[in-house]
Amino acid sequence: MNSINPANGQIIKEYAVEDFASVHTKLTNLQSAFLSWKQLPITKRIEVINNAAYLLETNKAEYAYIITAEMGKVKKQAIQEIEKCVLACEYYAKNATEYLVNKPIKAEGLKSYVHYSPLGIILGIMPWNFPFWQVFRFTIPTLLAGNVIMLKHASLVPGCSLALESIFTTAAEDLNLQVFRSILVDSRQMKDIIVDPFVQAVTLTGSVEAGKKVAAIAGGQIKKTVLELGGSDPYIVLADADINNAAIACAKGRLINCGQSCIAAKRLIVVQDVYDEFLTCLIKIFSELKIGDPNDVSTDIGPLASKQVLDTIVDQVNRTIAAGATCHFGGEKVNREGYYYLPTILTNIPIDSPAMQEEIFGPVASVFCVANEQEAIELANNTEFGLGAAIFTQNLEHAAELAEHYIHAGNVFVNSIVASDPRLPFGGVKKSGYGRELSEFGIHEFVNIKTIKIDH
Repeated sequence: MNSINPANGQIIKEYAVEDFASVHTKLTNLQSAFLSWKQLPITKRIEVINNAAYLLETNKAEYAYIITAEMGKVKKQAIQEIEKCVLACEYYAKNATEYLVNKPIKAEGLKSYVHYSPLGIILGIMPWNFPFWQVFRFTIPTLLAGNVIMLKHASLVPGCSLALESIFTTAAEDLNLQVFRSILVDSRQMKDIIVDPFVQAVTLTGSVEAGKKVAAIAGGQIKKTVLELGGSDPYIVLADADINNAAIACAKGRLINCGQSCIAAKRLIVVQDVYDEFLTCLIKIFSELKIGDPNDVSTDIGPLASKQVLDTIVDQVNRTIAAGATCHFGGEKVNREGYYYLPTILTNIPIDSPAMQEEIFGPVASVFCVANEQEAIELANNTEFGLGAAIFTQNLEHAAELAEHYIHAGNVFVNSIVASDPRLPFGGVKKSGYGRELSEFGIHEFVNIKTIKIDH
């Protein structure tokens, strides 16, 4: 397993792939750790999470450097990713006790209540695009609920995977417990790991195809899954929107992490009355971006994560243009070493082209002009995905109505980009997956919601 720097295509380090015997040993040790971890008072588990937050904050430059080196995230965004992990630790350290306390329920008899019991080993299959945040946002509530974690990270980021294990090993060293283990394995080994009796549940963030396979394997064993899959998030710009602010938000939402985000603004749907003004603003914003070394704090756009990602985007954009779309900006590789692609703006996009029918995981903004709000809603919902959506308008009451009743997505934001937040539940519908991460809802995904009723 090779870690490759996408800024120059050079191998950073080679890692040995583990066999199943090694994985099973880790599972056995994790199970032993679980039996001790689940018995600890939550105050002790919170101490471990606070220790993890301290390690993140103290060493954030080091961890950000690993992220940038392995998947190309620009330095300023890599640091922000680490800081967001700290916020998740702090949020759950403050609120987990309340979320996990026994919940009284009125019923006949002396006493009825719900008790939240941990399940055991939770397997996390995580992606490369937010290599720390994706892991922390499921790990922190899951650990605090009394479970333990096995991480199968993306093969692009083995250095991040091992760094994450080191954080939690150090955070819990006073307890002499390893409650978080990382495994470096080939994806072909995952079936045997998922069906192992020690694994109680699986959470995956990844592609629809990966989600189908994992859900089928886990379902065959009656094991719970939480899936956060792809997205084709529509950003709707209505006629009464602040167009300049909408364009800035749409550009940010499309280009964060070089466009490699499930909740990126993948389809910008603009009503005809303000379409020209919006497009002019968007082109200006794109033209002012600085493309370059991801370790330079002034860089806005770094490399894509791998040659495969780059080649896929080149193919998708070329096929979309060949189908009749207009390219207003970009549309080609950057002439430099590494896996760079110019921020791109496409319009006049045919409904059956890749830019409409496929998820473009890179810095490509697909802009659609529609006659009115009704057409905007219809186009927004015309996708197999349902992760996030945004609406830009000054009529907030109307926006709330649209968000509640007309947009088919798990997350709808008004006048801002769609972003995960420790305080807000996060997840999708349709082929974007099921289950929720974060907030109170996330901490209850991997527990036995046990009903207890006591009579005289």
